[in-house]
Amino acid sequence: MFLTNRDAIELQAFRHELHRHPEVSGEERETARRVAEALRPLAPSKILTGLGGHGVASIFDSGVPGPTLLFRAELDALPIEEKSDAAHRSTVPGKGHLCGHDGHSTILLALARGLSRQPVARGRVVLLWQPAEEDGSGAAAVLADVNFSEMKPDFAYSLHNMPGLAFGQVALKAGPVNCASRGMKITLSGKTAHASQPETGLSPMAAISSLMPALTALSHGAPPATDFTLATVTHATLGEKAFGIAPGDAEIWVTLRTLIDDRMAELCEKAEHLVVTAAQEAGLDYAISYHDIFFHCENAPEAVADLEKALTTEGVSFDEGNLPMRASEDFGRLRAVCPSAMFFLGAGENHPALHNPDYDYPDDLTAIGARVFMAVIRDRLG
Repeated sequence: MFLTNRDAIELQAFRHELHRHPEVSGEERETARRVAEALRPLAPSKILTGLGGHGVASIFDSGVPGPTLLFRAELDALPIEEKSDAAHRSTVPGKGHLCGHDGHSTILLALARGLSRQPVARGRVVLLWQPAEEDGSGAAAVLADVNFSEMKPDFAYSLHNMPGLAFGQVALKAGPVNCASRGMKITLSGKTAHASQPETGLSPMAAISSLMPALTALSHGAPPATDFTLATVTHATLGEKAFGIAPGDAEIWVTLRTLIDDRMAELCEKAEHLVVTAAQEAGLDYAISYHDIFFHCENAPEAVADLEKALTTEGVSFDEGNLPMRASEDFGRLRAVCPSAMFFLGAGENHPALHNPDYDYPDDLTAIGARVFMAVIRDRLG
């Protein structure tokens, strides 16, 4: 094992420091600073900052020709109030590391410590701390960054901790593992009126009332069926918070999901048709926009084989688990660049779920994740 007891103590302290100071997507300035500060004593060949916003990358270059392996973690937290008695609980009201990105970041720092002591024999290792994973914008921004050309990988790997899965058990398979998704924002515009004379206005009430169940009815099947679709209404507003005004405007937010990217256009078309029909029948104006766009994650067989070999070497039990899952992951964009794969590391069957207010990343996962990644490196690069 390349980590010492002292490493374990210091890495836990690092993770707790990140946990106390969560920053949401696009705001990870101090989190990135803490990561870069922790990397400098390890003397990587290069540290890149400001990638796609606040992203950080460290490059460990052997100087000998060989493949480039990229390992990705995430920097951002969630806009959710943490409910915890832990000494390291969030100090920022309304924000918390309730998905474990602080833990994933610590796994990469553990890997950096190992690489600083045991350099690879050939090729390069790139450790990427990606910003803005939670809103789906971070990976695209990193790939579009001019500095990405300095670290373009031949293979990319990642992991995510997974409550509900036995502690230390891994779920891994080739093919689709996370769904494509996007947020659809629908605005309906009519005309307000005095509440005593609603007939003089144009209310979107009937349209929004019919649209919500109609959109939800677009849901069909479940993964791993390739025709799986899911439409979830996440937010809706109607009119002003006043008793004297008949409403003139309404807004609906709905999240659309498909197993693979190729099915998303069809689902969007069906949802848009419902909106247009409802608006026209009610005489309303409408607008549609899309947000938080995630491509589906698809594990490449060759990258999965690397992870399977590493898991076997490290004695970590794995199977296909409940993959593919409905949740989305920004890592899916990396498959456009190189073969990539993500595995899911069990946080405990009864552990609070991701995005729950009482969730906290289990620190004992750090050594497991780092060992598996290091085994991939040693097998590929020596």
